Amino acid sequence: MKQLTLKWLFCAAVTLSCLLPPAARAAEPVVRVVASFSILGDLVQAIGGERVQVLTLVGPDADAHAFEPRPADAKTLLGARLLVINGLQFEPWAPKLAKSAGYKGSTLVASTGIKPRTMPEAAGHQQNPQHGGHAHDEADPHAWQNPRNVITYVKNITEALSALDTQGAAYYQRQSAGYIQELEALDAFAQAQFATIASAQRRVITSHDAFGYFAARYQIQFLAPQGVTPEGEPSAKAVAQLIRQIKKDKIRAVFVENMRNPQLLAQIARDTGVTLGPKLYVDALSAPNEPGASYLSMMRHNVAQLAAGMRLN
Repeated sequence: MKQLTLKWLFCAAVTLSCLLPPAARAAEPVVRVVASFSILGDLVQAIGGERVQVLTLVGPDADAHAFEPRPADAKTLLGARLLVINGLQFEPWAPKLAKSAGYKGSTLVASTGIKPRTMPEAAGHQQNPQHGGHAHDEADPHAWQNPRNVITYVKNITEALSALDTQGAAYYQRQSAGYIQELEALDAFAQAQFATIASAQRRVITSHDAFGYFAARYQIQFLAPQGVTPEGEPSAKAVAQLIRQIKKDKIRAVFVENMRNPQLLAQIARDTGVTLGPKLYVDALSAPNEPGASYLSMMRHNVAQLAAGMRLN
């Protein structure tokens, strides 16, 4: 009797699951997406939610500048319907990977529509003479450092997902609208944090020149021994000049980045008697148990640490 009852319950459960509308069943991802690096992966997941499966080629705390794709990455890409890259020459390896893998899906350049910041030799801006091997008029790829730019990223992602999954378009629009509100709140938070800091105090030392868009948005001067990419070694002359400026201007806001070797900045800090500030998250998210596990938490962490550091200047 007990066996008959269990059999009846099982059959009833199966029948009920078949009768339920699709929305009532466990949702399965509709669009498989490959993102070039962790920050883009987080943005795609925030907009795509339960309707997407996101795989990231360059993970947390990893450097997309120096990434070298492996055969397994080509296989990962072949299973995707959408490849999302930053563009602005941030990951020049990505189009090459797509071509060599025979990828036939869609590709989204998430920074499309953003006016790129160039790297001119400007007054008041410390440049490494070697500049990481990059020309001074080259586009700065780190556009996500301005939350207003990320609104453009989000709109582009929303449009691309909606084109591939028309039934989910309304869902993506809702997700997008909510996330844009969070980006606007992040921007307001940053403005409020920096509002009480005098212009003369708004100077920061970081590992490489990745904060150009952030600097322009919030009127902060960032100095770095390395250029846009960390591949080139700064000259002894550039480092000596930076040390002199730290001492002259009494700069105390000195920070290392999560995917950089801290050795150079640690030496500069010792030579100038400055204490290194907490780690910043710049070109990559952190591991899940650290403050930069999502774009929003990464930026709020960076803003709070930068503001605290500049108040010591």
